[in-house]
Amino acid sequence: MKILITGNTGYIGPVLAKYLRGSRPGATLVGFDCGYFAHCLTGPAYFPELRMDQQHWGDVRNFPSGLLEGADAVVHLAAISNDPMGNQFEAVTESINSHASIALAKQAKRHGVKSFVFASSCSMYGYAEGGPRKESDGLNPLTAYAKSKVAMEQALGSLADDQFTVTALRFATACGMSERLRLDLVLNDFVACAISSGEITVLSDGTPWRPLIDVKDMARGIDWAISRPARLGGGFLAINTGSNAWNYQVKDLANAVANEIPGTRVSINKDAPPDKRSYQVDFTRYSELAPEHQPVTTLAQTIQELKAGLEALLFSDKNFRSSRLMRLKVLTQSIESGILTQELRWTEKLGTGFAINHARD
Repeated sequence: MKILITGNTGYIGPVLAKYLRGSRPGATLVGFDCGYFAHCLTGPAYFPELRMDQQHWGDVRNFPSGLLEGADAVVHLAAISNDPMGNQFEAVTESINSHASIALAKQAKRHGVKSFVFASSCSMYGYAEGGPRKESDGLNPLTAYAKSKVAMEQALGSLADDQFTVTALRFATACGMSERLRLDLVLNDFVACAISSGEITVLSDGTPWRPLIDVKDMARGIDWAISRPARLGGGFLAINTGSNAWNYQVKDLANAVANEIPGTRVSINKDAPPDKRSYQVDFTRYSELAPEHQPVTTLAQTIQELKAGLEALLFSDKNFRSSRLMRLKVLTQSIESGILTQELRWTEKLGTGFAINHARD
């Protein structure tokens, strides 16, 4: 089986490649990425993309369709990947997350790809009262990032059929250790605060709800979706991907970190205005359709793995929100240094790609 993974040199990609190497040892893994964050490594013993059979570099806005030849599945991770980046680069977010992504899906279908897996997001529920959101509930995207996910899902719904199975995994908020760690995620941020300063300051009143999923369990969900038959959910399936046990209020996440890292103080701004991004999510359908690929990581395990990973890096940066562990900061620094344009295109020619081409027994 040949699996093309776009956006594979980000936060999720290294974890996914490691997982697929174990679950599908005979698969041919092909990576395609623009390299925005390829240098943001956090402690690997070797370049994580050595797990790939081929690694190609390029902009998804100019995707080389030849990479789709012989591909059985596409896992589409490439995106402007959070609200702060989406807000600052709104037009680019629409161009990459919607227009280019839709074009990629159309190319994949024309080339006979059987399975298209899209990394969608529960953030499209926005602010949602009245209990956990089900897939059939209305959407309320509040940001450019969330709106781009909705647009992509709508387009994919019109492309899918029994020969082109599309799975839109509406992931909960990611967390956990990676060989390209991000600290612009709520739980990861709290652990970094605890390690670097011994104090977690919650800027909101702590009441907003967030569903979370460890990045390793995201990989489990993607593995399931790659081979999902159309009889399980239809040609197009948008599905909340996570665990009902992982719906948390922000204040509870902060306290959980403090419990796992003794000596951590937690302060909450009880006078803060309400956070408009608050939603619980119902993951029942995912538990029914993918019983063998359910999240298995506990919150305590995720916190301890983050703690161990940061300590192995000798992490002590109290100003980490200005570091390359924050994705928006990486982009703005690259623009300021002149290697990226405001449209997030490299100012120097990006190579058309190189193949690692490992020979495996």
